[in-house]
Amino acid sequence: MPPARLYQGYVFDLDGTVYIGGTLLPGVRQTITRLRELGRRIVFLSNNTTSSRAGYAEKLTRLGLHTRVEDIVTPSLVMAEFLKQRLPGARLFVIGETPLLSDLSAAGFELVDDAGKTDAVIASFDRGFVYRKLQIAFDAIRGGARFFATHADPFCPVPGGGQPDAGAIIAAIEACTDTRCEAVIGKPSRHTIDALLGVLKLPAGECVITGDRLETDIRMALDAGMAAALALGGATTADMLARSGIKPTYVLRQMGDLLPQG
Repeated sequence: MPPARLYQGYVFDLDGTVYIGGTLLPGVRQTITRLRELGRRIVFLSNNTTSSRAGYAEKLTRLGLHTRVEDIVTPSLVMAEFLKQRLPGARLFVIGETPLLSDLSAAGFELVDDAGKTDAVIASFDRGFVYRKLQIAFDAIRGGARFFATHADPFCPVPGGGQPDAGAIIAAIEACTDTRCEAVIGKPSRHTIDALLGVLKLPAGECVITGDRLETDIRMALDAGMAAALALGGATTADMLARSGIKPTYVLRQMGDLLPQG
């Protein structure tokens, strides 16, 4: 059933929920515009590290949803805070794309590509992943470097299908090093929950997360004590929902279902 009430805070996943590629999904603009008119807090959340927070804000604004940088939560933001608390000043070998590297460098970390100088390997979504990067990660971890990941999504939805995501890169590193990733920072981790609540500045029970993935968006909402709204048609079909042990609070067949009727 769709919600019968309004919440104070609304969190929206991006890829597969708000848009695919460069196109807003049906009903998204109208629904978010109406929630803003009603004075509700809107925050956007992504596990995708191929854009900066500023890049996501610019994209949403270009698509017709004016958005501030402060209203975006990404694994890059959460990872930087995680490392500042646990490994301040660490030298990082990052398997990822330019926005993630830039964010971690701006946070004060030294980026290296020498296994012998690496304090921690950071695995992420990297469309430039090559054997050389796997070799450096292998040598660094076997030499004692820590091993963290921004997120573990197996694929990222794109028009016409999907792209292998960070989960595939984590699996490759784990397979060759026989070492488990110590912590995955993105959805559905407690690290992201805490960062999200810090941005929302609302009680968890007054918020709802809308997303298309049961194992990340929906699980995180439930773990955080928030309502969970599953948007069908992205990464999750009705058949997949029926077979899953993860049960959302609400199921949306279209984004407009998020607004109470009447």
